[in-house]
Amino acid sequence: MPARVTMPPTHTTTLHLLTGLLTLSTAATLSTCAPPQIGYPYTELVTERRVTLYENLLELLPENQRQLPEAQAEAQWLSDTAYKAAAGISRINDSHFPGWAGNSLVNMHFQERGLCWHYQHDMYRELRRRPLNFFRIGCCVRDCGDASEHNCVYIAPISEPWPKAWVLDAWKWNGRLSVDAAWELNLKRWEDRPAIVSLLCNYYTEGHQHPIEHWYSVRTSGNKYDLITNPGGRESDQYRYMMNNIEQGKKQHPGSPVNY
Repeated sequence: MPARVTMPPTHTTTLHLLTGLLTLSTAATLSTCAPPQIGYPYTELVTERRVTLYENLLELLPENQRQLPEAQAEAQWLSDTAYKAAAGISRINDSHFPGWAGNSLVNMHFQERGLCWHYQHDMYRELRRRPLNFFRIGCCVRDCGDASEHNCVYIAPISEPWPKAWVLDAWKWNGRLSVDAAWELNLKRWEDRPAIVSLLCNYYTEGHQHPIEHWYSVRTSGNKYDLITNPGGRESDQYRYMMNNIEQGKKQHPGSPVNY
């Protein structure tokens, strides 16, 4: 039986809870940050950003690989999927507040999903739908173990170590992807997190067909999480919630595992 998994902190300190509530109060008086609509990745602004990410990914590769059609196709798929998947994941999470405000709703059980590591796991799942020969998908963390811990995925050349990578953050703006050059971040705070990849890659092998509604861990009680392969996970309310999402997804995007 797989071991119970230990998840990153859920940022429930008093300081961040108060900050999240203040953000919620302020946002409520203005407007909510609803999940991006289906057409969002095809807007002029995001289309330009997809092209930029494509070009930036190719620049990470050795010069003799950049002109290879296979490498260009991989970079194109990754850049397009990153922006489309971030928006699609946000719609599944159904969060209407970004960042710390969304965290507060999850931690207070007003919302099922939306923590940064939820988005990290979900983005990893979506970017593993295609076998890769030139790039790899990694996980990284800022301030590991602290209340300010923040988790993301990154894309790197297959033979290059962290931090030669582009960091993808779908959590910060609730499905509106933020992209940063890893080598320009504060590397005293940011670090590679291969242990998370070791967990996730067993569930999301390259070319997998799990639906976008699939989560490999679910909340069991309080803010504790368990693997869906363990009895505690399968007996949880959130597991049943996930299965209902999967059934709804079959109707909403028939014939495709994704909603984008």
